[in-house]
Amino acid sequence: AIAGKLADSYGRKKVLLLSALFFTVSAAGCMLAKEEFWLISYRFVGGMGIGVASMVSPLYISEFSPPNLRGRMVTLYQLAITIGILSAYFSNAALLKLSTEGEFQGSGFFTWIINEHVWRSMLGMGLLPALVFLICLFFIPESPRWLVMRGREAKAQQLLAKTNDEQIVQQEMESIKDSFVNEQGGMKELFSPVYRTALIIGILLPFLSQVSGINAVIYYGPRILDEAGFTLGNAFGGQVTIGIINVIFTFVAIFTVDKWGRRPLLYLGVSLAIIALVTIGLLFHFNVIQGPWILLFILLYIASFAFSFGPVCWVIIGEIFPTSIRGRAMALGTLALWVANFFIGQLTPMMLDGIGPAGTFWLFALLCSPSLWLTWKLIPEIKGRSLEEIESHWKSSHASKSA
Repeated sequence: AIAGKLADSYGRKKVLLLSALFFTVSAAGCMLAKEEFWLISYRFVGGMGIGVASMVSPLYISEFSPPNLRGRMVTLYQLAITIGILSAYFSNAALLKLSTEGEFQGSGFFTWIINEHVWRSMLGMGLLPALVFLICLFFIPESPRWLVMRGREAKAQQLLAKTNDEQIVQQEMESIKDSFVNEQGGMKELFSPVYRTALIIGILLPFLSQVSGINAVIYYGPRILDEAGFTLGNAFGGQVTIGIINVIFTFVAIFTVDKWGRRPLLYLGVSLAIIALVTIGLLFHFNVIQGPWILLFILLYIASFAFSFGPVCWVIIGEIFPTSIRGRAMALGTLALWVANFFIGQLTPMMLDGIGPAGTFWLFALLCSPSLWLTWKLIPEIKGRSLEEIESHWKSSHASKSA
């Protein structure tokens, strides 16, 4: 949550640089750690990097993107996550093969981290994307909306001109400046009645996206597939298939989120996810332990999440708040997401042991259901609107309710 205040105070770019440093230090430290205390400490540093980046990245993208492309651009962030997960599956498998089959021929440091302690090389692989991320950040500009918030209008106008024609730039500049009139951007505004609905959406949507069970499958897929009758080798193969489907169906969101809108994708994706989760529970409950069928509906669930909850959650929480409080508000949403993620990660093994796979998936289906109500009652369709138009929507909506 601190990242939101830092992003509003010091800028989006500087805070992203901080997250890149966290990633770099964490990967190097975990690879070289010789004691459990230091391994946990460096993992904690990496966790701080994830928390900061997962909040500021979609925030930055949404503020820099033209209204007609904003959904697609923020969805690319989710695509990068899915590609990263899949890359980790492949790199870990390759490193494990090098270690167990003795295919790596070397000496010294690389023998130590591959042949003797392969987990070190797995954690150390995070250095590559961390360094690429760090280097690339030196070449990106600051968010134009944050620049206007800090009185640097000429620089903001110059940056907007790179992605918009002159007429749109002038309109954007005027609407951005107007949005800051009488806006203080403090905690009082964040919790004001005007933005209460936006705040509820910004916290509940990421929370519900996680308690739907997505990371139970991502983290414990091999164990779930083992319960479904897969051999260990086939279970890991099934997990790679899950990663591939996750990437492929995120592309669906890229090409539809700005065409169909946010609400239709959520309605369709969440409905299919509930159907898949209930069916998986039924297959386990009636002992239909035929791996391919269970894997098929797990893939349906992953696909449903990949084109709806996964990307649309980031799109919505990145665009429903005014610039003056967007950093703090997104920090609360990101905090809700990671709190839910933590509990799902910790509780899933206990649920699988306690209520069994059937009960676990039925519970996820039940927890997924409120998202349909949230979409129906609270989430407005905001495709194609500027961030300032969305801000005006909340103000006019509040005014009409107060009248």
